[in-house]
Amino acid sequence: MTPDGPTLSPFSRYQKFVVGLLATLQFAVIIDFMLMAPLGAMIMPALSMSARQFGLVVSAYAFSAGLSGLLTAGFADRFDRKKLLLFFYSGFVIGTLWCGLAASFETLLLARVVTGIFAGVIGSIVLAIAADLFAPQSRGRVMGVIQTAFAASQVLGLPTGLYLANHWGWHAPFLLLAAMGAAGGLVILLVMRPVVDHLAVRQERSAFAHLFHTLTTRRHWSAFAATALLTTGGYMLMPFGSAFTVNNLGIHVTQLPFVYLFTGLCTIVTGPLIGRASDTFGKLPVFYAGSAVTIIMVTIYTHLSNVSLPWVIAVNALLFAGIFSRLIPFQAMVAGVPEPSHRGAFNAVSSSIQQLSGGFASLLAGHIVLIGADGRLQHFDIVGYLLAATTLVAGWLVWRVHRDLVPQRF
Repeated sequence: MTPDGPTLSPFSRYQKFVVGLLATLQFAVIIDFMLMAPLGAMIMPALSMSARQFGLVVSAYAFSAGLSGLLTAGFADRFDRKKLLLFFYSGFVIGTLWCGLAASFETLLLARVVTGIFAGVIGSIVLAIAADLFAPQSRGRVMGVIQTAFAASQVLGLPTGLYLANHWGWHAPFLLLAAMGAAGGLVILLVMRPVVDHLAVRQERSAFAHLFHTLTTRRHWSAFAATALLTTGGYMLMPFGSAFTVNNLGIHVTQLPFVYLFTGLCTIVTGPLIGRASDTFGKLPVFYAGSAVTIIMVTIYTHLSNVSLPWVIAVNALLFAGIFSRLIPFQAMVAGVPEPSHRGAFNAVSSSIQQLSGGFASLLAGHIVLIGADGRLQHFDIVGYLLAATTLVAGWLVWRVHRDLVPQRF
């Protein structure tokens, strides 16, 4: 018998539809966020933008997303989650369309702020719906599918977006994403059922009291702190990944797409398997196994130099397998931390923590990593050590989360 039972119960047709829909929504939001960086080389000359202005456009999205998650947390459990999702997803589609129509720095900046305001809440609603509709012993499989959206964005989204931009201009990817998003909104409206069970529980009188209660509940603190550490570690490594691969590992820039392609394909395959393993063997053991793999592989990765393309792909694939083996069981586990009446607020605060921690991590890494006269990155190994350290501390915090959830058979 496994920790979560001898067998895994199959999903109904509607549950499979919901999982696919939630993964698709995550895919759209991630693509919208990730497109800006590779399109920067086209956007800056097209709109006569300086590097500082483009940096402001990118950061404006992150900060507005983080702030909106915190501001809406108090209201997140007061409505049907389907209606809340439809409202914010509609705003996200409008913001994305606005990005595609922007003709100046000012309009693009405002469009990214609007997009961030709405997109910053979608992820938290998705996680709240997943926790509401699926039992604890099934959430690993759900999170495994949802998190493959990140890998799919690398394999399908970014190459497609760059192809469209190269042939029809940088506006094209945003316009196509807005059109696809509008179709997704219709599916939510017409097919998805209301998610209202949490409304049966009496809530605080004011939104501020609801947010205050969410922030001051002691059992939430370990989950919030672990979220911050896991996000910080990952975001310290990611911004310099391509530069390190080209300048330190000796991989030509034209070969970079192969690194992302094969790493993404491996993640698409392993993500659902990790989710199934989380439900079969338990969230905590899989999280610790993933943490161990992450520490080992990030140490190897940050000490590599002048290696072959297959070796880089193999190391990256194992590193991301470790990272997702932390992320998937962690998200499945913390879904059970808040009471159903506080899931929306809890996930909104967690989303804000992720955005702010990611911004802090990128800033910290920028102060650690230096570029040598030969173009090679220096002190990148320190970033790896910091990721390993945050993983170890997060492991203790996740143990505390698990300890409080033992009665729920996590």
